[in-house]
Amino acid sequence: MTDNENLKTTPLDSLHRELGGKMVPFAGYAMPVQYPAGILKEHAQTRTQAGLFDVSHMGQARLTGADPATAFETLVPGDIAGLGAGRMRYTMFTNEAGGILDDLMATNMGDHLFLVVNAACKEADFAHIESGLGDRARLEILTDRALLALQGPAAATVLARFAFAAATMPFMSAAEMDIGGISCLVTRSGYTGEDGYEISIPAAEAEKIARLLLAEVEVAPVGLGARDSLRLEAGLCLYGSDIDTQTTPVEAGLTWAIGKRRREEGGFPGADVIIGQIRGGVSRKRVGILPEGRAPARAHTEITDADGSVIGEVTSGGFGPTIERPIAMGYVAVGSSLPGTRVNLVVRGKALPGAVVRMPFVEQRYYRG
Repeated sequence: MTDNENLKTTPLDSLHRELGGKMVPFAGYAMPVQYPAGILKEHAQTRTQAGLFDVSHMGQARLTGADPATAFETLVPGDIAGLGAGRMRYTMFTNEAGGILDDLMATNMGDHLFLVVNAACKEADFAHIESGLGDRARLEILTDRALLALQGPAAATVLARFAFAAATMPFMSAAEMDIGGISCLVTRSGYTGEDGYEISIPAAEAEKIARLLLAEVEVAPVGLGARDSLRLEAGLCLYGSDIDTQTTPVEAGLTWAIGKRRREEGGFPGADVIIGQIRGGVSRKRVGILPEGRAPARAHTEITDADGSVIGEVTSGGFGPTIERPIAMGYVAVGSSLPGTRVNLVVRGKALPGAVVRMPFVEQRYYRG
């Protein structure tokens, strides 16, 4: 969507503009790609202090019923029924061919599941849930909620000033807590590779909470540009780029998200394909790549072997500000997927050397207690 007049806005739209955010179309919304400090400084801010992201464009929902977790497992390969109260899990919607329809977060809130899905897929995701589950569970789409992400090594220190219990929350856990006198759902999660939180807030109170956090000396606003470079350094997939309906969780290196019980029992879309790949292998794998030199290899860059034969394609690529060099991820034939394998990246018709490497490119620093 390119017509700005038809773009949706988040509850923080006026604040973004007040802060000098450069607004761009993203998933049907007007979103800040950066602020006056610029992407490199916003990236460094998140790696060294704390960055505040508006992710209110993402879809939030509750799933209720007699046993929503068991019902939900018929749509995803993750172990949702085994989640303890207040715990969350990364999982995926899959299709009958084993392809990924979207990736999402599911949290056990005791009497319901709290779901967060990607902005570009949320209407399709919610329709998929309703049609797939029928009367076994009830989906309540939360259109009156905003979502903020506070990310970085100072995030815990900052949030604990307003909600002391936030400091000792385990990674991938959730709790209701008051921030500035407002009841919020806080999860210790995020998509930057840093410690941090995502905070679900009533839309009408979003600007108050955002201003409260931004007033802290360690916090600055961060836009979509740095969000992308941060998640790429952390080796995290972007739906629609690194994973899609033509990609299975096994090819994508996301087998860890499929619980042991689910691998044994199946019972999710594409189970035969996915379990077969876990046991028998795949023909291609997602890998990290370090290009040599300073030229970045962007998405859709061809990857070739030493003989010039095409062995894959870059799905995400750019400059890694933390390590000050180009980085990329993509899919290559399994025979060329071992770390240390030499490859070439065809940039503007020229084959540039690089090597397959383990991800993440920058150490993930999630809070483990």
